[in-house]
Amino acid sequence: MAERSISETGETNGSPPSPRPQAEARDRAMVQSVAVAARVLKALAAEGGALPLKRIAAATGMARAKVHRYLASLRNAGLVAQDPDSGEYRIGPAAVTIGLVGLGRMSPVRQLVEALPRLRDRINETVTAAIWGETGATVIAMEESDRVVTMNVRIGTVLPLTTTAIGRVFLAFLPQAVTNRLVAAERRSPPKSVTRPPSETQLAKILSEIRDNRLSVTYSAMMPGLDAMAAPVFDYRGEVVAVICAVGRFEGMNAKSDAHVRGSLSAAAADLSKQLGFIEPR
Repeated sequence: MAERSISETGETNGSPPSPRPQAEARDRAMVQSVAVAARVLKALAAEGGALPLKRIAAATGMARAKVHRYLASLRNAGLVAQDPDSGEYRIGPAAVTIGLVGLGRMSPVRQLVEALPRLRDRINETVTAAIWGETGATVIAMEESDRVVTMNVRIGTVLPLTTTAIGRVFLAFLPQAVTNRLVAAERRSPPKSVTRPPSETQLAKILSEIRDNRLSVTYSAMMPGLDAMAAPVFDYRGEVVAVICAVGRFEGMNAKSDAHVRGSLSAAAADLSKQLGFIEPR
């Protein structure tokens, strides 16, 4: 009697194929389906309100028929809702519930405190974080580098708005109704700093550049030779909730080092914003 040979997979010739490859193929297909569904949901979230099928297809780069199939499945799961009159799609109640649960677990302060040590280690500069309090831009966290930097700023310090990198970021992105009173007070009694507050015209130009670049840089604003770079952190509403800042001697920095600090600071702020649910406007 002839012996049956054994293949490399451990199967004997003539025996039925192992179900394992078929199961693995199904698993891969399911993972791919989840990824595609996530693309559809992200497209809806990024655009905000309700969208027609063709807009969703364009945003995802997929054929309308394929997008329609996924929308039907997502609608059945409550993750997508469809307007019965216009036929447009929007984020559904189940997705809203999931998002609210995730947001409930997020704390800007906790996220900032956890992110600062990583940023400090990446750029080897002292880094700080501030939030908006009743009296203005208030420092809530600080991580010092191994470089010797003498600072007159500590946790709890309320920073001037018109002359500091952090203050100017808040001025750039907060409503004027929130900041006007404090700015007026600073002009009546200028803060003790190396630089004087800029004129209204100068400040307007500075704030416009900060909005464009999402980066504020000041040189020797608080102390001679001590510079600062600051970047905004946004939440899911698109509102600035914090500012992170690198403090060091940047004015004489070479182009490569300057780009490293700027890029790392901007990337850290963008990552924090993403964690807090911020979606970049298209």
